[in-house]
Amino acid sequence: MTVRLTIDEKMIEAPEGARLLEVARQNGLTIPSLCYHRDLTPTGNCRICVVEVQGQRFLQAACITMVWEGMVVQTHSERVMRSRRLTLELMLANHPQDCLVCDSSGACELQDLAYDYQVEVPKWGSKGTRYKVDSDPNPFVRVDFNKCILCRRCVQACAEVQGRFVWGVAYRGFEERIVAGADMTMLEARCESCGQCSAYCPTGALSDKLSYGLGRAHQIRKVTTTCSYCGVGCQFDLNIKDNRVIGVTSNPNAPVNGMALCVKGRYGFDYIHHQDRLLKPRVRKYLLEGGRREYGERGEWVEVDWETALNITAYKLQEARDTHGSDSVGVLTSAKCTNEENYLMNKFARQVIGTNNIDHCARL
Repeated sequence: MTVRLTIDEKMIEAPEGARLLEVARQNGLTIPSLCYHRDLTPTGNCRICVVEVQGQRFLQAACITMVWEGMVVQTHSERVMRSRRLTLELMLANHPQDCLVCDSSGACELQDLAYDYQVEVPKWGSKGTRYKVDSDPNPFVRVDFNKCILCRRCVQACAEVQGRFVWGVAYRGFEERIVAGADMTMLEARCESCGQCSAYCPTGALSDKLSYGLGRAHQIRKVTTTCSYCGVGCQFDLNIKDNRVIGVTSNPNAPVNGMALCVKGRYGFDYIHHQDRLLKPRVRKYLLEGGRREYGERGEWVEVDWETALNITAYKLQEARDTHGSDSVGVLTSAKCTNEENYLMNKFARQVIGTNNIDHCARL
């Protein structure tokens, strides 16, 4: 069942029970928000998405307001704009004024809204730094609650996406703040360092420690790729600066995982530029010379092209099978491979080699 409503003098049809913010955005109308995220349950905390609804005494938060038949909405009336600017001023008054050196500059939703609405720190001044910077010893997530706007997206992401329930809200009034567990460290609160909280944070109160200070949004080139750590097929964006990977960003359009990543996928990228990483295949020198090694002597490694390495591998497998029988060969596949790749390894072991000796690394 659909209902008809009017938003900014535009007639719209929407499903009954749909939320006003989603309906507006689906029809090309802009309503700003900070606490809202499409993956999370709407809460109406930030009050940035307020709109004026005909017949309603107070401004309504569009993210939690359901549409109804004949609804008439103004999203940018004078009353609405005045409310949004006041809310932004209050947020900036309790926010450090370090945008010039902030790591999240250019990717901060609060900064973008302050610019769009031409809002500055109110004349009665900023509260400045209240909390210790980089206050948690977690090796992957950097915590700076001076930049927190209490949107609670970190709380919801941890609970609704990751199911860990690490973050919560403690205290009241001006002292209200986000805490891990019973106001303890993240690891003490059973955090698995997945980084979901930093991915959903709109301001940089929670950010990625391994990438901190290495580059800001306008300096980074993003390349979408698939994680190589397991066969699930999660996708994300590699953050590249000066031809080096400096971090990983969730890609909300990833078909398998959306914004969700595990600790390895989000933070295990340092192997890419590790000095011990092999960039070309290697074989033992005696294999290139066509000889056989003496017992106990393995010889030195020599870099070769892929064709040479694969030909030697195929020849040695065939030689072992023909000389000692199929069961003299064992195949070890990988949990990092896709299902299709592991299926091919099964076919290779059983039909090409002729053995059932196949296992995978996840059991080791």
